[in-house]
Amino acid sequence: MDPVLIIVLISVLGPVIGSLIGIIRKPSERFMFNMLSFAAGVMIAISFMQLIPEAISLSSVWIAIIGIVIGSLVMFGFDKIIPHIHPSMCQQEHGHSLEKTATYLLLGIFMHNFPEGMAIGIGSVSVMKLSLIVAIAIAIQNIPEGICTSAPYYYITKKRLRAFLLSSSTAIPILVGFAFTYYLFPNIPLELVGMMIGAVAGVMIYISADELIPISCCKMTNHHTIFSFMIGAILVVMLGLL
Repeated sequence: MDPVLIIVLISVLGPVIGSLIGIIRKPSERFMFNMLSFAAGVMIAISFMQLIPEAISLSSVWIAIIGIVIGSLVMFGFDKIIPHIHPSMCQQEHGHSLEKTATYLLLGIFMHNFPEGMAIGIGSVSVMKLSLIVAIAIAIQNIPEGICTSAPYYYITKKRLRAFLLSSSTAIPILVGFAFTYYLFPNIPLELVGMMIGAVAGVMIYISADELIPISCCKMTNHHTIFSFMIGAILVVMLGLL
């Protein structure tokens, strides 16, 4: 099978699997938090060990730094423009009704998933293995988000199929971001490619630091999530030896 097709399939599995689980049965918080922490470990390791060095090699240190800052600011802007309700407990936030909570969560995930798709598509200018690792990490961290998108809609409408389809549709911006990166990058200057790769690293670092790590570590009284984070980082190191 074409490696690109495999990556595309993996990239949409997170929202789809999470959406399916959300309309059937919510898994334990311990399981969800460990998944998020594992994904954070993978994302942090990829950013500092592969994406940032790749950005520097294609452009320069300063261009890579500019890219990291841009990626972080983009995600910060999304958080301010579209309230992105963290899927830590699938809870309502700031007194919103459950319907508003589900709507904000759906919109927020749509906005956040486009740069994630760009991160997956980075393999078009680097190595396909890197794109595959990023796709797996993002798919893992999107499973809890899929759960917490489909579950509120199912609770409101009592319609499983509608809730599943609406929640699964959050995979669309991932595909759009992937296509944008995959087909555009080969035709632009290397300096801009380096900046974009740095921006992807900034996006992944921001997601890990702002959402995944605080949620997974602060909600648990034990240290299981810390070891999940370490396992994710070690996995990237081991895959880099292949």
